[in-house]
Amino acid sequence: MSEQATFAAGCFWGVEERFRKLPGVEDAEAGYTGGWKPDPTYHDVCTDKTGHAEAVRVTFDPEVISYEQLVTAFFAMHDPTTRDRQGPDVGKQYRSAIFTESPEQGQTARAVLADLQADRERRRPIVTEIVPATTFYRAEDYHQRYNEKNQRARFAF
Repeated sequence: MSEQATFAAGCFWGVEERFRKLPGVEDAEAGYTGGWKPDPTYHDVCTDKTGHAEAVRVTFDPEVISYEQLVTAFFAMHDPTTRDRQGPDVGKQYRSAIFTESPEQGQTARAVLADLQADRERRRPIVTEIVPATTFYRAEDYHQRYNEKNQRARFAF
């Protein structure tokens, strides 16, 4: 049976594409979560006044890829030490966050973060938020599989 996991790591275009390529990931969709404004649009979220982050909801087969492996991949695909930014994208909507779907996901995410931080002893601290998931609002269709549909305008980080 499939499970879901939600991550925010900057602009959702590259994050969605990277998760989609992992074996065991059945789907990845761009959206918004973690804020207070219902039914936000991309333009709303870009104002940095909705509380939402650009995020990716991942549907995965836990018999093929574990949640722990997804969390490990998440930390490898962005810089979790920069607060409210990734590359040229700046604002709370670009924060590093894990939105957990269960207490077990929360425990796993915190354990992976602690192990990663321990391995980084003298480096900058990881600022990734680990919070319970709230409503996920699917982004507009033109954001779904954006990099795949727009090969010339690829955004990578």
